Amino acid sequence: MTAVVFIHGTGVREPGFSELAGRVAAGLTALRDGLRIVPYYWGGAHGATLAAGGASLPAQAGTGGTARGLGLELADIPAAADDDTAAAWAALYADPYAELALAAAGSEPVVERPPGSVPPEQKLQAQLAALAAQGDAPAAELGPGLARAATDLAAHPLLGPAADALDPGDLAVLAARSLAARLIADALDADAPLVPVGDTRDAVVDRLAEALGAPPRGTERGLRSLLLRAAGSAASRAVVRRRRALTEAAHPAAGDILRYLSRGEAVRAELRTLVAGLEPPVALVCHSLGGIIALDTLISAPLPQVRLLVTAGSQGPFLYESGSLPTLEHPAPLPPHVPDWLNLYDPRDLLSYLGAGLFPGRVTDIAVDSRQPFPASHSAYWTNPAVYRHIVDRLP
Repeated sequence: MTAVVFIHGTGVREPGFSELAGRVAAGLTALRDGLRIVPYYWGGAHGATLAAGGASLPAQAGTGGTARGLGLELADIPAAADDDTAAAWAALYADPYAELALAAAGSEPVVERPPGSVPPEQKLQAQLAALAAQGDAPAAELGPGLARAATDLAAHPLLGPAADALDPGDLAVLAARSLAARLIADALDADAPLVPVGDTRDAVVDRLAEALGAPPRGTERGLRSLLLRAAGSAASRAVVRRRRALTEAAHPAAGDILRYLSRGEAVRAELRTLVAGLEPPVALVCHSLGGIIALDTLISAPLPQVRLLVTAGSQGPFLYESGSLPTLEHPAPLPPHVPDWLNLYDPRDLLSYLGAGLFPGRVTDIAVDSRQPFPASHSAYWTNPAVYRHIVDRLP
């Protein structure tokens, strides 16, 4: 009788683990009789917890006093308006033309212009060209690329409709914010080690806005009137107010990874003891961090009972390639005693990685499609019938 040890991933706790393990058992036994399913629930004994009850969490603004007596003055905590502004800039970093699109959406339907009239965006286009000719200097604090960003903005098809909807000063401020957001977004995409603080960003926006024809002023009015009105300024405040709840909901996943990478020997030893007590053949079927635990356990010393390792949504190959896998450092090969390895990944699961290119001839990578976007795709393996078929086809 083949024993299948199911090893769960990050953030799983009871009663969720029992439901998950039951679903996996049902999926496997429906395709093959005589399997012995052995759940390995490591989350209860070895998972992360907030041991001090969340004392590391910052206090909420508006509660008075200091942060749980730890000396953090609430005057140091960002006000709601600052949260709103940060949320709006986050939207612009994701799409530097987001505010341009909102302005264009508010323009009147296009009508034929009188002969000889000058399109309202033409002046701004000329000013953007003049700005581009100066190179990076006008926004040097935000990084390189101003000339390219200004040229792209001047040619953007939504510039005309936005110019119809806004007065020239507001349009100049909007354009300046778009340019600043583009430069910072490019820096973030390039994993730049330094990103300027908001005060520096806002000073550059003022400078660019004046260069594009705006009178000297700050940037708050246009930003709030477009992005924040559309998105709802309460969203950011709600996240801050709910930080404790959000952290307590999310911390097991991140904390489990950090705890395993720093103190993983205990969970590996427990798995080794569990497997040693089973009659061969044994297969380890694992999800996410569970696959890392199993891989590390198998690498560290032979477990001859184990004839198959199955990982789904695994970060093991990535940790190995990045030098973070505890038991094997790149470019050392996979030890010969590690059994056949079936690695299932979903192309939309951004937490799944490939092993065949790192361990030629030792890993079989197979794509499975849950038709779910990330992050739902990372948790959809065990409701996908194709996953069970691939596993059962290879069980000893």
